[in-house]
Amino acid sequence: MSENEKYLIGRQPILNRSEQTVAYELLFRSAASLSAAQMKNASHATASVILHTISNIGIREILGDKQGFINVDSDLLMSDSIEIIPRELVGLDLLGSIDVNQDVVQRCRSLKERGFTLALDDHGRSPQHEELYGLVDMIKIDLAQTPVERLHELVDYFRRFPSKLVAEKVDSSDSFKMCARLGFDYFQGYFFARPSLIEKKGVDENCANLLQILRLLIAESTMTEIEQVFRRSPTLTYKLLLLVNSVSMGVREKIRDVRHALTILGRQQIKRWVQLGLFASGGENRDSDNPLIEMASVRAAFMEQTAAEIPALKGNRSAADQAFMIGILSLLENIYNISIDEIATSLNLSDEVRSALVERKGVFGRLLELTEMLESHEQAAAEGLQELGIPLDGVIAAQIRSLSRQQTPAGSGRGGK
Repeated sequence: MSENEKYLIGRQPILNRSEQTVAYELLFRSAASLSAAQMKNASHATASVILHTISNIGIREILGDKQGFINVDSDLLMSDSIEIIPRELVGLDLLGSIDVNQDVVQRCRSLKERGFTLALDDHGRSPQHEELYGLVDMIKIDLAQTPVERLHELVDYFRRFPSKLVAEKVDSSDSFKMCARLGFDYFQGYFFARPSLIEKKGVDENCANLLQILRLLIAESTMTEIEQVFRRSPTLTYKLLLLVNSVSMGVREKIRDVRHALTILGRQQIKRWVQLGLFASGGENRDSDNPLIEMASVRAAFMEQTAAEIPALKGNRSAADQAFMIGILSLLENIYNISIDEIATSLNLSDEVRSALVERKGVFGRLLELTEMLESHEQAAAEGLQELGIPLDGVIAAQIRSLSRQQTPAGSGRGGK
């Protein structure tokens, strides 16, 4: 694939009313040119390039058991090439710029008959779309472009059709609650990562134990000291045993005790599990559908892989591990009523890691800042990462690996001692 056929990938979660991830919108950004026009979506690429990109990555790795949606304009919609896209995995977001005529309506009917899932993107009520309302599976309403006082009217109108309603650009917990009350079915945006202060959880016993274990691991304490923390918490002990069973399939001997389980896992795997475990909601959501756990996992994995390529960190043998931890901890204050400075102090983190987390300073701080920008699809992110010394191919490869569904607390398979 030539330079102008390389694409950075964005993946924005679509959540249900229980705040569980049910699908993703996939965004493709030209790596050759980061102009604002090309950042929007995949409609500037041909379907064959989209498919080639997804095939090289492994779409199952990116989506897992979820569905993905790509934006399509009128040219791509009417092109035969769109039919090579795997319809059971990828749905089509029809852009608002499409001029809806009878040819477009008939094309949509044909695609539906062939098994495609269709959604109207960035939509408001429009007479020319009337024939599509009973045909599409989803209607997406952009909160940033729709006055709040008009939302109720739109929801009432679209409720007469079988289409599910999706609120787009939901950027806060308050917006999510308002849209849920209005009757939206799904919600797209990063509101789950920006809760209001009053909704943040206090540091409960489970969190305190995990922080203590992480502190002991960072300080390279003995396994006996780590074991004692697990012994005080039946819940953590149970989860530890579940973890051993999930990552150590080749172990035929029965687990004798907590020490035995810890030894099988090794310090590195325990550390990764503890870091991600800090995001467990304790509610009814399964971890695999918890968007904040997934966001933390992807961020940490991306930083881990790119840190290994930064020339300024070449002499730091623990750079990758530090970057992973910074990525995880950078989101921790989003759910607990504790500042990042308090977290850094309680874990006795190094000055280098602390300054990265608290002030975004140093090489790690810059890497964290650029990773956050990449998550938000900001124009300068890839350029900044290249300025750090990470080649474009390295950025793309790290994105691919970090978006893999294998990046889970129990599935990374890292078990160093």
